[in-house]
Amino acid sequence: MRFFNTTGPVRSDKHYCIPPLSRLNLGEVMTLVRDERYFVLHAPRQTGKTSVLLALRDLLNGGSEGDYRCVYANVEAAQAVREDVERAMRVILGELAEWARTDLQDVFLDEHWPDILARFGDGALGAALTRWAEADPRPLVLLIDEIDSLIGDTLLAVLRQLRAGYIRRPEGFPQSIVLCGVRDVRDYRIHSSAEKAVVSGGSAFNIKARSLRLGDFSRTQVDSLLAQHSEETGQAFRPEAAERIWTQSQGQPWLVNALCAEACFWSERGRERSRPITEDDILEAQEQLIVRRETHLDQLADKLQEDRVRRVVEPLLSGGDEREPSARDIEYVRDLGLIAQHGALRIANPVYGEVVPRELTWAAQELLVEETAWYVDSEGGLDVEKLLGAFQAFFREHSEHWVDRFDYAEAGPQLLLQAFLQRIVNSGGRIEREYGLGRGRTDLLILWPRGGERTPPGSPVDRHVIECKVLHKSLERTIGEGLEQTAAYMDRCGSPAGHLIVFDRSEGKPWEEKIFRREESRDGRAITVWGM
Repeated sequence: MRFFNTTGPVRSDKHYCIPPLSRLNLGEVMTLVRDERYFVLHAPRQTGKTSVLLALRDLLNGGSEGDYRCVYANVEAAQAVREDVERAMRVILGELAEWARTDLQDVFLDEHWPDILARFGDGALGAALTRWAEADPRPLVLLIDEIDSLIGDTLLAVLRQLRAGYIRRPEGFPQSIVLCGVRDVRDYRIHSSAEKAVVSGGSAFNIKARSLRLGDFSRTQVDSLLAQHSEETGQAFRPEAAERIWTQSQGQPWLVNALCAEACFWSERGRERSRPITEDDILEAQEQLIVRRETHLDQLADKLQEDRVRRVVEPLLSGGDEREPSARDIEYVRDLGLIAQHGALRIANPVYGEVVPRELTWAAQELLVEETAWYVDSEGGLDVEKLLGAFQAFFREHSEHWVDRFDYAEAGPQLLLQAFLQRIVNSGGRIEREYGLGRGRTDLLILWPRGGERTPPGSPVDRHVIECKVLHKSLERTIGEGLEQTAAYMDRCGSPAGHLIVFDRSEGKPWEEKIFRREESRDGRAITVWGM
């Protein structure tokens, strides 16, 4: 039986999959290969790059597209030797030799690379590729994976040797080379220890013809994966479950497969093939992936500590637009797959949008001590009035201490609120979040099953809207804008209960002026305004 794949390249005999080459403009790729071009394929991690490269290798070696000899090689192992260029050449040539031997039964490199390394040292890669190309009249195509895992002088040495050999192609060097990694080579900023300078990838590899980006799955492709599972197992996905998979993942390939694998194979309920997969199953799968800090999500969260990422994500979390990030920082974070830009800049998908604030507030959640029972009414509903009253008192007493703990201090008040709420809703509810650059607010929706965690799936759920704004203009103008936004969000969410929180970060202003609570209404909807 096939399954949803979350590790390594796809295999059609073992995994539900989208044909890898269908995700590319194959005509464009083949034109680049035939025209003896060197080009880049890049995409975020676990998007399917390696699967595409291996499928391209098989196509070129199959003879239908011409008499090529195509070799794939992953050079990530050379990362371990860092900037020791000669040792890196040894690793890279060894990898190329192994792949050529297993894929093409070509033993030229296997027999000659040690002698070439001994003779040419740091320049052995270029020399080996020249002799290898000359040894067989068939055009040589090289697919180099994880190129951006190489470090400093090692990466420069590889790029410069490929550039130097370019004029000898196709008789004396590979006809076409594909460099594959997370980022476009033009965006590399390579620190050379030998030159004591930063060198741009674009200057080190200025022979690049094109940069191709592998995108996420389309909605049709996601539906195709689900249909493969249903056809082979008889287990259906309810329409709302399929919709939730799409909305939460936005087609990110690892997320699509991980949500489905969790819901269909790792969940005890999901393994009952006579039972359809529901929206609740997908939401539970998402929570399990986040709580377990799956490697894909953990690696993404680890990037939040980088200054380039913080400069982009911090204004998104705060909803501000006073300090727009640089275009270069945006390009870097987009290449990581963390953000997307369809109109306004935003976190790439709701799962990542959930991971980011929870990761940034994880320590705070662990240290905050709150008992859920205090905020649950006699019918099992969540008493948000009592909850926000308690947070207001907590914020007044502890905010200066807590906000300074966050690396993302600009979004500190919003993060502290989310840590406080997350600690409560972990016992049975969940939070949906909306935030982004220039929104001027952060929208939170608490979904609380009446009866809490013991409520059966499918039972009625209470919906509580909380909108956060930072005071930048006059108080009344900020409240006026916030009431309009909160009422609109309540209408969209179908929530009868709305709360607007205004954080006043003015230095020197006494708490007596910042703290207040008042009842307002907008468009016939009652909204409680909290000043903090």
